[in-house]
Amino acid sequence: MRIALVSEHASPLASLGGVDAGGQNVHVAALALALAERGNEVVVHTRRTSPRQPDVVPMAAGVTVEHVPAGPAEPLPKDELLPYMPEFAEHLARRWKAEPPDVAHAHFWMSGLATLTAAEDLGVPVVQTFHALGTVKRRWQGEADTSPPGRIAAERDIGRRVVAIIATCSDEVRELVTMGVPRDRIVVVPCGVDLRLFRPDGPAAPRGDRPRVLSIGRMVPRKGVDTVIRAIRQVPGAELVIAGGDPGDEESRRLRALAGGLGLGDRVRLIGSVRRAEVPALMRSADVLVTVPWYEPFGMVPLEALACGVPVVASAVGGHLDTVAGCGVLVPPRRPRALSRALGDLLARPGLRAALSAAGARRARARYGWPRIAEQTESVYRNLAGGCLRTLTAAGG
Repeated sequence: MRIALVSEHASPLASLGGVDAGGQNVHVAALALALAERGNEVVVHTRRTSPRQPDVVPMAAGVTVEHVPAGPAEPLPKDELLPYMPEFAEHLARRWKAEPPDVAHAHFWMSGLATLTAAEDLGVPVVQTFHALGTVKRRWQGEADTSPPGRIAAERDIGRRVVAIIATCSDEVRELVTMGVPRDRIVVVPCGVDLRLFRPDGPAAPRGDRPRVLSIGRMVPRKGVDTVIRAIRQVPGAELVIAGGDPGDEESRRLRALAGGLGLGDRVRLIGSVRRAEVPALMRSADVLVTVPWYEPFGMVPLEALACGVPVVASAVGGHLDTVAGCGVLVPPRRPRALSRALGDLLARPGLRAALSAAGARRARARYGWPRIAEQTESVYRNLAGGCLRTLTAAGG
């Protein structure tokens, strides 16, 4: 099949760790590679962010990345990209008129707008993955939500116009149905994990004698790292290693000041971004990985930790309800005391940690390898080409 993946702000070639560079970048890159390994021809369309970027970049056998001219050729926050989506759509329409894909798969809501516009007169079926929903973001962030005002209405419209929605977890399905999106148009296919990179065996990063709790991810307030710092205060002797972002960014400075104010300067370390190839070793060095965002559309970090055989404590939100439930520990978000109790219990019980380690690794191998996810995704595409949408069952779905 000729497959177009549209990801307006999340390039599969981007370095991870920035405010707008995280799980979606990983997802699009890994999905493209896995689909190509199945014999498909994949083109990823993403916005040009530098005048030095070539029009086309070969990413791997069967995968190319095309940089779309839409707005200034410079990095911009994703919430400022909406005015440039008509230009993005015009480029896609010209490109696809000459060489139409068999299916176009849009990632994020603005990609959905551009993709639907481009495909409208060409007969190209459009599949949508939202990765995050405006209703959830507004619910948790309130006035701090910087999304364009029309986002929620646009997502509802996209959900009713595309031929299929690939949701990444069962919680997203419930949210979409509440928004008025037809249930029979939604298929659950989760995000995946690179089982060749994230696995229990392999080197572990150096560490001392203290029990190690690890937090890793983008440095934004909704990730709840401040909750982890407050909780570690009640876990005597444990160290907290926080990876992600840049030591000089605003959120890192806030977290460092919080740790200092709580007298935890000697037990909390912010180490900044870690190269992706080094993440598994860092994970394997931890006794527990903790991730307690206020909300989480899916959550790839806990899945990667499970694949490494590292016990996980996660907030009971979003995709964690599918991936972590039953093989990790779920706690309410923004509840430091509940988190400290969970951490203290796990660190005091090596037998429980070993059981969770084995269960998590089994689940990751059985349900979340990218070859399996690509097969399920391709099945959605082919069902559309055949004129029907068959509901798939996936992990937690």
